Order: sequence, then structure tokens, then C-alpha cells
Amino acid sequence: MTKPIDAKGMAGEVLISSDSHVMEPPDTLVERVDAPFRDRAPRFPELKVGESFQTHPGGSDPNSRIKEMEVDGLSAEVLYPTYLLPHFAMDDAKLQEACFRAYNNWLIDYCKVAPKRLIGIAAISVYNIDEAVKELTRCAKAGVKGSIIWQAPHPDLPFRSEHYNKFWAASQELNMPVNLHILTGHGYHKETVFKNRPGGVEHYRGSVNLKLREITDAFFELIFYGVLDRYPGLKIVSVENEIGWMPFMLQQWDYYYRRFRGSNPPPIDKDPSEYFRRQIYATFFRDTVAGHNFEWWGHDNGMWSNDYPHGNSTWPESRKYIERDLGHLPGDVRKKLLCTNVAGLYGMEIPQPVAAAPARAAS
Repeated sequence: MTKPIDAKGMAGEVLISSDSHVMEPPDTLVERVDAPFRDRAPRFPELKVGESFQTHPGGSDPNSRIKEMEVDGLSAEVLYPTYLLPHFAMDDAKLQEACFRAYNNWLIDYCKVAPKRLIGIAAISVYNIDEAVKELTRCAKAGVKGSIIWQAPHPDLPFRSEHYNKFWAASQELNMPVNLHILTGHGYHKETVFKNRPGGVEHYRGSVNLKLREITDAFFELIFYGVLDRYPGLKIVSVENEIGWMPFMLQQWDYYYRRFRGSNPPPIDKDPSEYFRRQIYATFFRDTVAGHNFEWWGHDNGMWSNDYPHGNSTWPESRKYIERDLGHLPGDVRKKLLCTNVAGLYGMEIPQPVAAAPARAAS
């Protein structure tokens, strides 16, 4: 049984969610996209407060969001899209670029309400790398702290290709971490959303097996094909893929790298796990296995999140779940996972803790 929360002890902890979301208003793109694309820009669903993900107004209204964060005891949040995510699978590169610029403009305005507490992640189309670098640079100058690109690349543009070199270099130079979020790009989710294929039992395969395949393939190409070796200052973030499975994967990669590097050397000179420790971060929020692994692995790479306002969110009882999964850890380790890892990655000032009503212990 999980021990009761020491509410007094937790009250002094700073909580920063490394993965939360905005709720884009219906006309976010249509109102801001360049005129030639206006008739083709997606219009997002219109939800009333209380419907679906729009349980509270803060997803679309940053002033309300600050109040909602304080209910959960959060000092800051890193913000990703909601309705835009499937559109990383767009096949029309020019339309995608225009829509992502429009979204970024809206996000920049949203975060201006509390720039030290609302940390925006810019959506970047990477079909045309010169345009991608241009948009990344523009957003960095506007105060955005990182980028999100597709997790499942277009089949013609695998991460191992030289296509991305200018983008990796710019991300490194600008200190803009590159975020890979589930359900983005030309993967299993595209088949479901854009081709209207029935799910049924196969939904479970997508939610676990196929999702993990996409992020492990991304990691493999970035590590084994030497991307992280060539760009040692580049930071990559795995978002919503959870963490519990990662040390086993790295153990296996290290084993086979050491076993075969003499006869089949990849263009790297370190263990795969060393590149991971140096340059890859990962978010988690409902991952009890990760909580146990943190006793010996991942202190410097894991970042807690509450995924607000999505259906899986731990809001408004995040402290309950933190205690369930991390309560056994020393205070210095908890601090890394809850605050300092994410703050260091995105160059954030560590804010003051926000008091929240104590929650009951999680079962």
C-alpha cells in the first residue's frame, strides 16, 4: 500500500509539467493563415466548456489556465498542441508550413500572458529544411523554447538522412530542444484519422506496440546513424511515450553494439546509452514502472508531466500520483524529476512553489 502523502513536505516542492496542452480555438488557423491557404486550412472542433478535453477554459484562455495550474500546485507548464497534432501527417508541405506558422503565432500570444510560467513549443514543418530553420529562428526570437516535429517521419525523409542536417545544427545553435510527441507524422495514427480505418481491437496495438515502435525507431536512427554524435549539443525529447521500457531497450542496444561493432561498426564511438544520457529526455506521468526504475536509472533524463487538460491528466490530484510513483525516492532525485531537469532543458527560471490542497494517497 502506498504510504500517506506528507503534505507538509510536498508543499515546498516546485512542480513543472513537462507535457501539457493548449486547446486551439476553432478558427486558430483560418484566422491567421496566409490568404492563399485560407480555404484549405483545417477548422478545429468547437467545444463548450465541459465537453471532451475542454473541461475547463484554460486550454484556450491563458488567464484561466494560470488559475487552473494553481489548483494542481503547478508553477509552470510546457505546452504542446492538441488539435494540430494529427496535421503533422499532412502530405501538402506548403499548407502544413502555413498552418504551423499560424498556430505558432497564436501560441506566442497565448504564452505572453505569463512567459515564465507558460512555455511554448513551436510546431515546425520539416519537409523544406530551409523553411524549417527560418521558422525555428523566428519562434526562438519570439520567446518559444523548443520545437515539435513529426515523431513518425515521411517514408521518404527518415531521420537518418542528411535532409535534416541544417535543422539539427540550428536547433543545437539556438538551444531549442526537438520534441517528438506521440500521434504525430506518418505513422499508425495517420491510417486511423485520415483514412477512416476501423479500429476495434487493433486500437490496443496502436496504443502500445505501434506507438513504441515509432519512438524506438526514431531513437535508433538518431543514435546508431550518428546524428547525436555529429551534433553533441542537440537535445531530443520523447513526449508521452512514457519511460519504464527505456532502460531495457538501452541495455539491449549496448549489448549488441559491443558485440558487433568490430565486424559491423556503426558511425558512433560510444555506447548507445551514453548518447541517450547526454542528449535525450523523456516525459512521464502515469508510469509506475518508471517510478521504480528511478531508484537506479534516469534521474537526469526523466521529466514529470500532468498532460493537462487531456483525459489522462492527473489534474487536479497530481501530488497524489507523484507520491504514489515517486514518494519512495530521495528529495534530490524527486527535485530533478519534478523541476530541475525540465527547467535546465528549456532554460527556465525555477519559480516559487505553488501550494495546492493536499490530495489523498493513490491506490
